[in-house]
Amino acid sequence: MSEIKKQTDEAIMEKLRKDILHPITTRPIEFKLWVGFLLTIIAIAVWAYYKQFNDGLGVTAMRDYVSWGLYIASFVFFVATALVGMLISAVVGLLGQKWIIPISRIAEMIALAFVMMAGIAIVVDMGRPDRVLNLLFYGRFSSPIIWDVTVVNVYIFISILLLLLPMLPDLAIIRNHMKKDLPKWQWNLYNILSLGWVGTPGQYKILHRTIRVLLILIVPVALAIHTVTSWLSALTLRAGWDSTIFGPYYVTGAFVAGSGAVLVAMYFIRRAYKLEEYITEFHFDKMGKLMVLVALVYFYFNLNEFLVPAYKMKAADGHHIHTLFSLHGEYGVMFWLTQTFGLILPIFFGLFKRFRKPFPMMIIGLSLVIGAWFKRVIIVVPTLIHAYLPIQNVPDNFKEYDPTGLEITITLGVIAMAVLIVTILAKIFPVIPLWEVAEEKGVDIKKDL
Repeated sequence: MSEIKKQTDEAIMEKLRKDILHPITTRPIEFKLWVGFLLTIIAIAVWAYYKQFNDGLGVTAMRDYVSWGLYIASFVFFVATALVGMLISAVVGLLGQKWIIPISRIAEMIALAFVMMAGIAIVVDMGRPDRVLNLLFYGRFSSPIIWDVTVVNVYIFISILLLLLPMLPDLAIIRNHMKKDLPKWQWNLYNILSLGWVGTPGQYKILHRTIRVLLILIVPVALAIHTVTSWLSALTLRAGWDSTIFGPYYVTGAFVAGSGAVLVAMYFIRRAYKLEEYITEFHFDKMGKLMVLVALVYFYFNLNEFLVPAYKMKAADGHHIHTLFSLHGEYGVMFWLTQTFGLILPIFFGLFKRFRKPFPMMIIGLSLVIGAWFKRVIIVVPTLIHAYLPIQNVPDNFKEYDPTGLEITITLGVIAMAVLIVTILAKIFPVIPLWEVAEEKGVDIKKDL
């Protein structure tokens, strides 16, 4: 009987290795074209940033009044989407939901890539990026900006650990079984990152304990990163930002953006690497339900964000609300399109099981991500346009904000860089946790280590 079990385990592991590890050994033309497309966008963005660096921020549409624009909106978006690692791995994982195993690593890759780009978006927004280290040398903890810098870097560090540590057994399997199938540099990479893993009971005990500690630790850090980001706005007296709910409002919005990003990544990774057996319709159904849950909570905060100031209708708040709610307002069309396609319709369609399938969920996820980015523009820009003091004796372009071509190009380049990082991580590392899937199937993987 044990011999039969042994042969069965070997057959299962052989199939798992073939299905899950095969993508890291191939470079299909579609992958090369996709990477080339992203690199082209990034190269054009680098040229645009070089021009901005030489000529100054005057080449953008940001002026004395609207001093934040697409760059800071993108920063808030990246920070928001990065919280999906905490949502999937920590919150859902600690609740004992085993269905998240095949998609947990996708969520961690998105989290790491996007939080890294959040830092880049800040540097891009600086007129003197050479002075960025002054934040560390001369920063004061009475400033919310220092709080933000601190929690972003802590989140990056924990995200790296949460991506790499659970991957140790998989890296050891690659090290032991795929030396002949990989370029020398790639095998050496896996050999170094596997940290000498041999799969002893003591190592597994330490690994499980460490991962659990990190999952618990990342919850307050992730909540802090986006709460502090919201405080950069909420600690002011500006209409549209002067709100006590901005912390939880930002966090729930982050869960929506992150859920959308995971749905999109699940669909394309599943198709590109032929992982339909591991990322199934069941997982899209579960993610669809999770998306609806977090979107309903976010919908409540959206109502609360506008209902309270609209009821009191102070002069400044009234002007701000008219700008957003009226179709004749400067941002009225963008606001209603964002609310409709970035929140209301995804909730509606997500309630029906027939829409919680791979392709519909991908479309819904894409709508959520695009809506989330435009939502950050709506949060950042309209409030700055409506200053308390009259805007007078200045050129007309100080009174409005229409991003320039350079701004849009640089922003697209930063977004392309985030997507490229996810693409590369998903290509050079096993995107499905092999050892955890084997463990769920009752397979002993000691012989593979």
